[in-house]
Amino acid sequence: MARDVRLTGLTTSGKTPLQERVDSNESSDKEDNESTIHDIENQHGNTDLQQADVLAPDAVIYNAAEKLTLPREIAFVAVLCLSQFMTQVGLGQTLPIIHVLGNSLGVSKPGELNSGQLAWITAGYSLTVGSFILISGRLGDFFGYKKILTIGLCWFSFWTMVAGLSVYAENKFLLFVFARVLQGIGPSLCLPNGLALLGATYPAGKRKDFVFSFFAAAAPCGSITGAAFGSLFALAWWPWAFFSFAMALATTAIVGILVIPDIPSEAREKRRTMSWHETVVQLDLLGGAVGVLALVLCNFSWNQAPIVGWQQPHVFSIFLVGILTIPVFFYIELRVSPLPLLPLKALNADVAFVLACLACGWASFGIWFYYTFQTFLLLRNNNGTGSNPLLTTAMMVPEGISGAIAAVVTGFLLSRLRPAWVMTLALLAFTLGTVLICTAPVGQTYWGQTFFATIVIAWGMDMSFPAATVILSNAVDWEHQGIGASLVNTIVNYTISIGLGFAGTVEVHVNHGGHTRSDLLKGFRGAYYVGLGFAGMGLVISVLFLLRSYRRGGPMAS
Repeated sequence: MARDVRLTGLTTSGKTPLQERVDSNESSDKEDNESTIHDIENQHGNTDLQQADVLAPDAVIYNAAEKLTLPREIAFVAVLCLSQFMTQVGLGQTLPIIHVLGNSLGVSKPGELNSGQLAWITAGYSLTVGSFILISGRLGDFFGYKKILTIGLCWFSFWTMVAGLSVYAENKFLLFVFARVLQGIGPSLCLPNGLALLGATYPAGKRKDFVFSFFAAAAPCGSITGAAFGSLFALAWWPWAFFSFAMALATTAIVGILVIPDIPSEAREKRRTMSWHETVVQLDLLGGAVGVLALVLCNFSWNQAPIVGWQQPHVFSIFLVGILTIPVFFYIELRVSPLPLLPLKALNADVAFVLACLACGWASFGIWFYYTFQTFLLLRNNNGTGSNPLLTTAMMVPEGISGAIAAVVTGFLLSRLRPAWVMTLALLAFTLGTVLICTAPVGQTYWGQTFFATIVIAWGMDMSFPAATVILSNAVDWEHQGIGASLVNTIVNYTISIGLGFAGTVEVHVNHGGHTRSDLLKGFRGAYYVGLGFAGMGLVISVLFLLRSYRRGGPMAS
């Protein structure tokens, strides 16, 4: 049976105490941010009431979107979608020019097929994007989503500029990787707080489904746009790709300050009377530090191992410390922290199924994306010598277009199908896309399996992400939207990075050093099979999730 939707913490006027204080404030800035609580059944009808079934029992329905004018709402959603778009630009801009960067930074030679250190050009960025998201949502819950989002964009812009300036350094590669690692902290601040702003602004319903779908659609568009501009600027001078990107990020931050409303929060109201000790406890800095440490150590070891080998003592030692730190983190969250980072009350079996599907799917997609670029750059053209960066990017364009279409279609599907069906279809797309690319002969025309692989894989990406974000956003109460958003983004970005570590380990063990194109192909095939394993496992989990939802007919069924 579906649970009743309950509105808690209301006064006799039908508003929360926080909303009473907002209404009494005569500031014109605050007037734009007044919130109105609506009964879901009257406001959205039976279809949206089905989606409200997945709300947390003590959820507060908050609709700040009603107070925004249409032009401001469009600008507001656009800026938040840009936080997702820019994150993927940061990833995509280096992939087609990774060998150009290696030559310029002095870690590879022209014509060299295999240079392990090049992996850190992308892995360094993904390392911090996936790891620091864990605590970013709590910072937004506590200090304000808008403030943390703006800080993230500014941080992102600064270190992007430093990455471009590394061309002038004495040790160019070291500074570039250092800048890329710190650059990743910017999107880790932006992503969960952008999602949290959407989650806190829109109540459960079709409108929320669509804005989350638009947010998801920004990902493939961003990665392809980043690849295109990176390739274009590399024709002249590659640092301009980073300089122009830094300017775009700074502009987005300025526009965001103007159009994003300040969402009131009980946590921020209480913070004004807290001591420093109370602030540290409420932020769960101890749990956050231990959690980030565990993620960073495990990620570093898996991405460093393919370069130097697991036989190196420091690699295995770092991995072991990371593994031992994980139970310490959960002990702190369960027994020590009064306000844990993880929304434990929302982590029921249904949500666990969704996160497991998400992890498997995005690990397979990260492998597919990276190794497809490498296959195009090094192996795929008429004479088997690889394609130039611009042609490689052009061959990936269908993925961006298909992904944008998939995200919009998912907005319709979420209000008409069980979330379990959406996740199952997403994992089926991940699996089919990987099968098509890993079995495509190198000499086959692009318009054969490869073209269809780029179209199909995007549906997995842009069906799974909005489905998971809607489920998690509705599963945690309004005050903790940042935590829910952090959990989804941590799973997505961290599994991309760690999945590449697994695939890289297999690649170096089967490619015989990667000195010939035949050996390279063996390594790439091995990596693709790892991605296929992840996708297949996720498909099995999603089918079990689907069968479970039919058997129970509970909240996740609608």
